[in-house]
Amino acid sequence: MQWTHIPIMAKEIADFLLKNPNGLYVDGTLGLGGHSRYFLNLLGPQARILGFDKDQEALQIAQERVNDSRLSVYHASYNKIPDVLEQLHLHGVDGALFDLGLSSYQLDNPTRGFSILQDGPLDMRFDLSAPLTAETIVNTWPLNELERILLEYGEERQATAIALAIMKQRREEPIRTTAQLKNLVEKVYHGRRGKTHPATQTFQALRIACNQELEAVAQMLGMLDQIIKSGGRVAVLTFHSLEDRLVKNCFKKLAQNGDWVLLTKHAQSPQYDEIRQNRRARSAKLRVIERK
Repeated sequence: MQWTHIPIMAKEIADFLLKNPNGLYVDGTLGLGGHSRYFLNLLGPQARILGFDKDQEALQIAQERVNDSRLSVYHASYNKIPDVLEQLHLHGVDGALFDLGLSSYQLDNPTRGFSILQDGPLDMRFDLSAPLTAETIVNTWPLNELERILLEYGEERQATAIALAIMKQRREEPIRTTAQLKNLVEKVYHGRRGKTHPATQTFQALRIACNQELEAVAQMLGMLDQIIKSGGRVAVLTFHSLEDRLVKNCFKKLAQNGDWVLLTKHAQSPQYDEIRQNRRARSAKLRVIERK
């Protein structure tokens, strides 16, 4: 299967980020390499991009698609960036992008368990070597923890009812597939309602919990002083309010401390034409900050 991948807000991010044509940059969430490939077309021969991703399969696809010696890839979380810079004897980068959305490869591949639209194993791991799956959470976590993640990570108004339905179902048989979970949530909601599937927030909550996404974002925001040079910039693309709130509050605090300057006072959204061509761009928000 060939996955299409359209890098979201690539031009806007490049305009903010690529100030040194022969600089050192980080793509903290390489995915299928769309942003990095776009950037390398604009950068000079001495430029270099360090690409990080927890998804080994996506990294392999990205390397083949980008096919550029200026890109070095690392099978690691973006929170390992300081360690890699130290190993390479590098003292900061000119810019870093953190695209916190799912790649098309992950979302469209039913074996990964992210999609409501296709049946597959209830996995949801970014890193397939990680021990915790969504199936484990659904079938072993206690009621209060299920309710908590649905409330906190999914902002799900039927969190209690869905958690109780999961507990009841798993006593009868394990919940192992995305279709089983989707159907369970549909029953809680008495069928589909509106444009958004009723299981969307449940799937989001499980994915965030499975991959400890919010903890990872908070850790990344806390290490920016370690990895960004003076004059360097950080761009973050978020796709739901929980992540965006973390980024917004952190950037605001950094700017108030006087060592950073906000380049986007308010989150920027994709243009209408981009959303029309790529529906997955519709919830994207871009924030950019520069170190003094």
